[in-house]
Amino acid sequence: MPTVDRDSENSVTRNIILSILLMLAIASRSLPAEQRYAAETEELSVLFDASLERAAKDVIAVYAEVKSELETVLGWRLDVRPTIVLIKTEKDFQKSSGGQFIVAYAVPQRNLIVVDYSKMNTHPFTLRVTLKHELCHLLLHHHISDENLPRWLDEGIAQWVSDGISELIIEKKFLLDTVVLSERYIPLSALSRRFPQDRISLTLAYQQSKSLVEYMVSEFGESAVLRLLKELKNGVDPDTAIQNVFSLSPEELESRWHRYLKKHFTWFTYLSVHLYEILFFLAAVISVYGGIKLTLRKRRYRDEDEEDEEDDEENQDL
Repeated sequence: MPTVDRDSENSVTRNIILSILLMLAIASRSLPAEQRYAAETEELSVLFDASLERAAKDVIAVYAEVKSELETVLGWRLDVRPTIVLIKTEKDFQKSSGGQFIVAYAVPQRNLIVVDYSKMNTHPFTLRVTLKHELCHLLLHHHISDENLPRWLDEGIAQWVSDGISELIIEKKFLLDTVVLSERYIPLSALSRRFPQDRISLTLAYQQSKSLVEYMVSEFGESAVLRLLKELKNGVDPDTAIQNVFSLSPEELESRWHRYLKKHFTWFTYLSVHLYEILFFLAAVISVYGGIKLTLRKRRYRDEDEEDEEDDEENQDL
């Protein structure tokens, strides 16, 4: 049996207890005490409603594989024992998250992940991909200090490793391509610490974060992005780390990314992406135009009928 450092073990135990107590406080607002359950393994704790026992078992079943995939991609170990909380209803989840546009969130300081289970298995979300996204946040924050990890990079990397899936419930799917044509981006400097709260701006913040990370991978290679993360882990500030890895200032990187998007998102691309909306709009215009023509035709027929009646009356008088 391997030896265990007692101080480390006690620290982990305290973190678990604090996390569970936190979520018990949240859950107690809506769930009777007898409905709260916890499942424990050597790798994680799962807190869940009684009706979500099957889901808790699913989390335990896929956790090791998801964790291993993340560690392989990023090259770092996730040496924490997280607590994963499954909340049954959207209403209860919103009480804990304070927001209405996300399906899950992570609290890295507490090694905590909270999931709105009512949204799982609703395209594009699955419990597995959501868990992978949130675990990525824990992994990044475990190795990089909060002040050294820009929010856009944190979210961009998490989307990159989780098949492009964000945490948003409702996304305007092609919002970014519209912004590319209008050049009304949110500056990256405004996305370093926090994201906007309104749905449209929040969606754009997520899409920009994902797009920029994908651009860096495409243009400079996956290894360059991993070197950037390593620089940040070593305490290099984000601006200097970007300069060291890409030989570009953050402003130059952002400008190049904009030009890349402009090159690939043309008006033809926009029209292709929005073909159905355009056809629907044209159909509506044609329908309105047809309705106006029909109304005018009926009015003309009515006027002609009235003229014919007047002529008949005049003939009768004669």
